[in-house]
Amino acid sequence: MLRFAIWKIVAILMMTAVAVLVIVPSVLPVSTREALVHSLPSWIPVRTIVLGLDLQGGSHILLEVDSSSVIKTEVQNLRDDVRRILRQERVPITGGIGVLPRGVQVRIPEAAERSRVIPKLREIQAPIGNAVLGAGGAAALDVKDAGNGAVQILVTEAAINDKIRRAVEQSIEVLRRRVDALGTTEPNIQRQGSDRILVEVPGLQDPGRLKQILGTTAKLEFRLVASPGENPSEYDLLDQTDQPGKLPVEKRVMVQGEDLTDAQPGFDSRTQEPVVNFRFNIRGGQLFGEVTSENVGRLFAIVLDGKVISAPRILSPITGGSGQISGHFTVESANNLSILLRAGALPAKLTIIEERTVGPGLGQDSINAGKHAAYVGAALVLVYMLSTYGVFGVFADIALLVHIAIIFASLILLGATLTLPGIAGIVLTIGMAVDSNVLIYERIREEVHSGRSIIASLDAGFKRAFATIVDSNVTMFVAAAILYYFGSGPVRGFAVSLALGILTTIVTAVTMTRMMIALWYQYVRPTKLPI
Repeated sequence: MLRFAIWKIVAILMMTAVAVLVIVPSVLPVSTREALVHSLPSWIPVRTIVLGLDLQGGSHILLEVDSSSVIKTEVQNLRDDVRRILRQERVPITGGIGVLPRGVQVRIPEAAERSRVIPKLREIQAPIGNAVLGAGGAAALDVKDAGNGAVQILVTEAAINDKIRRAVEQSIEVLRRRVDALGTTEPNIQRQGSDRILVEVPGLQDPGRLKQILGTTAKLEFRLVASPGENPSEYDLLDQTDQPGKLPVEKRVMVQGEDLTDAQPGFDSRTQEPVVNFRFNIRGGQLFGEVTSENVGRLFAIVLDGKVISAPRILSPITGGSGQISGHFTVESANNLSILLRAGALPAKLTIIEERTVGPGLGQDSINAGKHAAYVGAALVLVYMLSTYGVFGVFADIALLVHIAIIFASLILLGATLTLPGIAGIVLTIGMAVDSNVLIYERIREEVHSGRSIIASLDAGFKRAFATIVDSNVTMFVAAAILYYFGSGPVRGFAVSLALGILTTIVTAVTMTRMMIALWYQYVRPTKLPI
């Protein structure tokens, strides 16, 4: 107990010093902090604690997945699949493939042909969900003979709900990548209800750019411009972003934006105009090479969210798997487009139904409330320990202050966001840290009352209380891990601060307190313990 290695003392003191140095920039005024940054070498990082939306303000946006666009996309895909099946089966149809609100309709005059092709049409989409105990999921399509030779293929309600659920899940991942690319810290992106997504970005006071980034579907398609005399049912008239008028573009998508692996803003080497340089994966590069090789001389439309942003002429085959998008961009618009393309397209259109900018005034009120709670809680704990355990209470108070410093330093180094629930977690760990000291001191007191010597009582108190402290902290750490895994936003903030507090408790309440008591005993050599 009294033999405390010099390297351990040095390590604890260095850890304490580093923690204090890390948190100093966060408590300095902004002007002083900026002067400090300029005066220090560039290789010394100066970080401050990151405050959450409830503390520093920011942007709050609630988005809703447009279910009509999900249904429209599903019907378009169904139309293409039905056309493919009919071609494979060589089934003649009359009047083409009609589009219904939730499906398509084809007219097959021959009854034998209808009977042969209907089972094939039912196999276009697998049942929803996996088979469980041999039972299949709900049907995704309802294929029925509507009479007079008409066959209707309709998307079921269960399939639509499943598509919306999947669209929300995919949208969350895409939005997270887009917000991360903006350079913001710890955004909160979570699902709300069946078809809504909440996005909170701390510190972003102007939601204009955020709305532009989040609200753009960024569905990129490479399609050929229709040739003169082509059947009007085989092309779409799309608006152009760089000039007035519409452009006839084939409905068939030659290459999709899903095959992009990278997109970066740049400048055209000839005109010095901002452009977006892109690169395909192997599959996309092969398709792009084949299309450009077979259609030299034709216009190749680059379509973003249903609008033609560029329609260059294919002068020669492009087989390198990379290309360039030009469209009279500004530097900012080229950068935004590259962010959207790198993050991927949204599976459905998102509508902003609520936006709110949380001002820093509200955050300051929360900070002040959290400070007061922390100050009052810490002061009461310090006074109680000092009045109950005397000099040993002083040791516990010093360890508690170091405990708080290490928690804040850890949050800064990890880049974690401090929220109001996070402050609550820190206040909770203050009581937990002191509780470990109480267990040790009460155990020492019991050993003294049983007639043991001072050294034996101190040694037994730390050793026998240690197992109890570890058990209780492991239990709380498991609870914090569960909160972090299943929670989101403020719940995760609470879990992070709680977990860090539990880890630092072992260092401060056990190791550091033991070091101070050992040094005190070696210097004072008391004949009676002040407990």
